Amino acid sequence: MMYAPILATLGYVLSGDGLSVLMVHRNARPQDHAYGKYNGLGGKMEPGEDLAACMVREIREEAGIEVTSLRLRGTLSWPGFGDRREGWFGFVFLVEGWEGTPMASNPEGDLHWIPIARLLAGELPMWEGDRLWLPMVFDSDPRPFHGVEPYDGLTVVQDGWAFSRM
Repeated sequence: MMYAPILATLGYVLSGDGLSVLMVHRNARPQDHAYGKYNGLGGKMEPGEDLAACMVREIREEAGIEVTSLRLRGTLSWPGFGDRREGWFGFVFLVEGWEGTPMASNPEGDLHWIPIARLLAGELPMWEGDRLWLPMVFDSDPRPFHGVEPYDGLTVVQDGWAFSRM
């Protein structure tokens, strides 16, 4: 069977001092499969869009700010994710430069500046699998990571995580 994943971007917007990151608390729609969780900003690529354009558009739509600088930190394959157990392939960015004032909320939930130390300490409700790769988004290793994180619906497959850095 051919793997034909949904392509998406996921961005972590750094604060001016580099100590916090803008996250969405997905608390707007109780039927949302990520309801109650904190997540980076992003979404599906549109036809004819390149990766950077997708990330810039998603940040604009979800936070109301304009990206001026971003860096690809890694890629993730999420086979078997969601109610329909689809394949997803995400491109994870660190947004290092931006202009404007972030919105307080969007249709998915409230936006919050979260200290990176608190995020990495696991103090927030988030997808369990995110805890496996989030440290690599913020570390000093210049090499991007490339991971596969299988899901069985909405549950990460234990012992399925694998990654490389190049």
